[in-house]
Amino acid sequence: MRLSAAVLLALVAVQAAVLLSAVPSTEASELQVGYYSKKCKGLENVVKWHVIKALKANRRTGAALVRLLFHDCFVRGCDGSVLLDASYENPHPEKEAPVNIGLAAFDLLEEIKAAVEDRCPGVVSCSDILIYAARDAASILSNGHVHFDVPAGRLDGYVSKAEEAQAELPDSTDDVEKLIANFAKKNFTVEELVILSGAHSIGQGHCSSFTGRLSEPSDQITPAYRDLLKYKCSQGSNPPVDNNIRDEDYDVVGRFMPGFVSRVRKIPDFLDNSYYHNNLAKIVTFHSDWTLLTQKEAFGHVKEYAENGTLWDEDFSDSLVKLSNLPMPAGSKGEIRKKCSVINHSPY
Repeated sequence: MRLSAAVLLALVAVQAAVLLSAVPSTEASELQVGYYSKKCKGLENVVKWHVIKALKANRRTGAALVRLLFHDCFVRGCDGSVLLDASYENPHPEKEAPVNIGLAAFDLLEEIKAAVEDRCPGVVSCSDILIYAARDAASILSNGHVHFDVPAGRLDGYVSKAEEAQAELPDSTDDVEKLIANFAKKNFTVEELVILSGAHSIGQGHCSSFTGRLSEPSDQITPAYRDLLKYKCSQGSNPPVDNNIRDEDYDVVGRFMPGFVSRVRKIPDFLDNSYYHNNLAKIVTFHSDWTLLTQKEAFGHVKEYAENGTLWDEDFSDSLVKLSNLPMPAGSKGEIRKKCSVINHSPY
């Protein structure tokens, strides 16, 4: 049977359209709540199941996920760049930056990604998986008080550079003026800086991140707490120390701050407004926390959230949504990675 030229051209056009539709988009679409409702049904339940399982095995994993969200989105937007391992394309990725010391939960995200790929291959980005997982972790650690719907549809980036992370992420030694300027570059207010700092009610920090605190004067850090930190840091080579004294070892707190032992909890990492109470009492680990008390507006918000934990729950949820909406740099390309630690191929 002979086909006319017009019919042949129509068939070629249809075939080309089909081929083009099979190529993943290299530009992120507008983020939407329920983005995967038809593309990958049950996705959020899969992520949540793995997060619950992980936190039952090790509750500390929750704080690691919340921290990963911030450290990913604050550099190059929410593109999963902090998840990439060293490679030819990225010989020194973000996770190697000194400011990223102690980042964890990478294996959990790979586990979730593998489960999602089995269910919906090539559909869900690692950057979206990270935000779903961090949201669920925050909800669990706060007993459901921190929660939000996740706008999704992100792509995974190709670029990850330690020097960018070191330059863009706030440092634990920063003064309040530098913190305010840094957050303003990402369109965050002084209030939002204080809100997001409240995440330090959970997790741990390495001694190298607060060395200066060990010699700061008593008007900046309670001397008994300073002595506790010195003791903890003497117990190993740059050991991790709980951000919240409430999570410290009972005997250690009893030795250095006996008046505080009634607040020590057997189960660590409850995401709440205790950070603000600790800050006002000058028993916070990082200089970047204490320094919020030295600026009028920031100090006012520290007092505000110390007095109203429900308000902080709501505002922290809103601030995480805003953080998760930070876009990749203009003109950036992206993909849906098969593994979160490795790009599929370089477009450059």
